[in-house]
Amino acid sequence: MKLDILVFGAHPDDAELGAGGTIAKEIALGKKVGIIDLTRGELGTRGSAEIRDVEAADAAKILGVAVRENLKFKDGFFVNDENHQMEVIKAIRKYRPETVLCNAIDDRHIDHGKGSKLVSDACFLSGLRRIETKIGEVPQQEWRPKLVYHYIQWKNLKPDFVVDISDYITSKTNAIKAYASQFHDPNSNEPETPISSKTFIESVHYRAKDLGRLVGVDYGEGFTVERMVAVKSLDSLI
Repeated sequence: MKLDILVFGAHPDDAELGAGGTIAKEIALGKKVGIIDLTRGELGTRGSAEIRDVEAADAAKILGVAVRENLKFKDGFFVNDENHQMEVIKAIRKYRPETVLCNAIDDRHIDHGKGSKLVSDACFLSGLRRIETKIGEVPQQEWRPKLVYHYIQWKNLKPDFVVDISDYITSKTNAIKAYASQFHDPNSNEPETPISSKTFIESVHYRAKDLGRLVGVDYGEGFTVERMVAVKSLDSLI
């Protein structure tokens, strides 16, 4: 299956929190989108890896993604080395996306920055034909995505561009809420975390509103880029 957009997240829920509205919007525009989670989030304070597996599948259905996979890297301890790069390269060559979205370049959780660099490096390496990979016994051809964008997560990074998600904020919110084990539950006896507070989901909305304000729309999601973005004409901008 060839995808238009492949979204990577270090943990299940990263893609939804950082780019859920953009994912929903691109799918509504007819794009094929997939999600690859690097880990199962097994070190998470609340819930379990098994619960997160179910929640990730539910969130994928809400967004309507074509495929979701988990590479099962070790949460908290994966590194940007050859072994991990090769697994990401295999995923890129399998789905041959034009655009890749991945974690924030710098963030509170150490896996986010690591995941960002790992995926970015793998996107480049995937285009080198002398790096040989197979799925089963079938050799893969080289493939380099045209675009690599990084969504914004915990830290308030300055975006290089903002996507108007005004019509898709509900889809984003519903996909996030699919991870019920991670967010506020007055009946839960599990420890509190920064994202399980009563106001966390509101803060996601506040950021989306503020990013939207900056570009003159109701809600937005921000991204940073590795190379300059080109436009075909001046009137292609919002």
